[in-house]
Amino acid sequence: MSKVVIFGNSGSGKSTLAKQLALHDDLAHLDLDTIAWKPITPPERLPIAESSILLNNFLLTHNNWVVEGCYADLLAVVIEQADEIIFLNLPVSACIKNAKARPWEPHKYESKAAQDANLAMLVNWISQYADRTDTFSKVAHEKLYHDFKGKKRMHLSNEPEV
Repeated sequence: MSKVVIFGNSGSGKSTLAKQLALHDDLAHLDLDTIAWKPITPPERLPIAESSILLNNFLLTHNNWVVEGCYADLLAVVIEQADEIIFLNLPVSACIKNAKARPWEPHKYESKAAQDANLAMLVNWISQYADRTDTFSKVAHEKLYHDFKGKKRMHLSNEPEV
């Protein structure tokens, strides 16, 4: 593996798996959350063109990488360059459990308290995954998965592979 795309619902384990692959396979790691948002409160998406430039700069800078996120619009920019894709298609209940147990993400929140203050909104967001039709939805992720012609895997749990 040298160019991997990981996607799925919030709380599905994308960042955890990406970090493991990055460490194990010496891959550069890009969390799309870091290029998808303006640094303001309340959060607002960067225009897709601006995020795409940042994404393409990352791809040009690194020969081997793992890119992860839930943004089908940004994933579409990178997916054709991937050697492999991994769709973390966990049940919503597992994603909510993971979100409640996740450690502080300093690249997203100024403190653990700020992250925890956002938890109720995040749980609500996760629970709507199958009902949404936007770029963050299950239907958008299923389309990415089914349209990809290369090597692909779908994980239905976070259990280690045997």
